[in-house]
Amino acid sequence: MTAPAIRVKDLRKRYPGRDGPVHAVNGIDLEIRRGECFGLLGPNGAGKTTTVEILEGLNRPTSGEVEVLGRRWEDDPTAIRERIGVTLQETRFSDKETVRELLTVFRSFYGQGITVDEAIKRVSLESKANALIEQLSGGQQQRLAVAVGLIGDPEILFLDEPTTGLDPQSRRQLWDVILDLRERGRTIVLTTHYMDEAQRLCDRVAVIDYGKIIAMGSPAELIARLGGDHVIEFAVGGVDAPLDLEVLAGLDSVLSARADADGYSLTAGEPHRAIPALLGALEDMGRPLLRLTTRHVSLEDVFVSLTGRHLREDADDDGNANGRGGRWRRRRRSRSAAG
Repeated sequence: MTAPAIRVKDLRKRYPGRDGPVHAVNGIDLEIRRGECFGLLGPNGAGKTTTVEILEGLNRPTSGEVEVLGRRWEDDPTAIRERIGVTLQETRFSDKETVRELLTVFRSFYGQGITVDEAIKRVSLESKANALIEQLSGGQQQRLAVAVGLIGDPEILFLDEPTTGLDPQSRRQLWDVILDLRERGRTIVLTTHYMDEAQRLCDRVAVIDYGKIIAMGSPAELIARLGGDHVIEFAVGGVDAPLDLEVLAGLDSVLSARADADGYSLTAGEPHRAIPALLGALEDMGRPLLRLTTRHVSLEDVFVSLTGRHLREDADDDGNANGRGGRWRRRRRSRSAAG
């Protein structure tokens, strides 16, 4: 059996806090297979970036074991760095360099790798090869950051929230780059808080919350655990009294019911049975229907089912649920992708 690309056992990272230690990573175990795209999902502050920084060798764990391509950072860091590529959340390059000049510099750091022209081609920047970095759009600069991660022809590529802040077109272009890498058999470790992104790109995902893995499997497996194929979202008018969730959950074909900020959500196996039952129940209650939509179950619904909240609802202005991530994100802005 082929050894995993990454093996992690009881990984922990603590930081000092005013009210006691903050457990950024609190006992993570996982194995990432060679050739798969593995996603770490969770809200900002959940511990996924700290976990990836440890895997990349940019941060030291408080305790636990980490093996990357069969090696440990404390024993052979240079050998690991030669075989991985890293794309940080935000990377600052010199504005007055061209795309080709920048990649030529980074190519010189590796004993082997792909050519500069091949790196440019893989991220579809051929028309910008001789353009100054300051002339690139945000999406083009992010693709350039991925090209920097690819220039050493890594066996593992780490992508830390690569599409955050990008417009939909730029996101799709980066997705195409990642899918191409997956087809080439490269191992990809992707952190994201976009559930549609993970559902589209990843072979397996681990959902992280408060420094722990609370679920792991393929997107289809995690979605199947909810038991239903569809979500019915609706809002009602009339009196302010909330609807009885037990009554809603007992409707024909409905598997679960929950209250949302602006209405209610039902998970159902057969919406053509659940919707008439719902309309009949609302009529009996004298509650007028204001809005109703149906959609397929997604990984976002899995997260809500596991945690009782939506993925990003508790993030503060630093993009962090508990105040840790703002400090780390500011620190990372000053690093180059070379690590």
